[in-house]
Amino acid sequence: MVEAARLISVIGAGVADQRQKQDAFQVGELLAQAGWGVVCGGLSGVMTEACRGCASAGGLTVGLLPGTEREAANPWCRVVLPTGLGQARNALVVLAGRGAIAIGGGGGTLSEIGHALKAGRPVISFGSWQLEGVPQAANPGQAVEMLLGLVGG
Repeated sequence: MVEAARLISVIGAGVADQRQKQDAFQVGELLAQAGWGVVCGGLSGVMTEACRGCASAGGLTVGLLPGTEREAANPWCRVVLPTGLGQARNALVVLAGRGAIAIGGGGGTLSEIGHALKAGRPVISFGSWQLEGVPQAANPGQAVEMLLGLVGG
């Protein structure tokens, strides 16, 4: 039997600033170094950089696109799944991971955090929404360490 991929959802700003991009890259890289892959919305900003960081360290990257065009995916997504679901794909993004790290973001990220919490998936916020029951991390390394501690990795 083939072992299932261990994936962490990285969610956040589609239009990210330079700091968020650097942080997302580092989160993706650290996850891959710890033996985890990244699943995300497959587009730009935090999603691109988390995939780039993960791929650069040899990790699996999965993008669940809102539309139907595979070409819309960022170039670092190894597995591209066009859902055609629009923002409803946010639920799939967090359900595909064993937990989530949120970096920046707006309403879409907030919806993903809500879906993750409702499904019982742990979420760590790093420069993202401050919500009851969502621990805050001070840096990318702490975000990864905290989440992997919660998911048993």
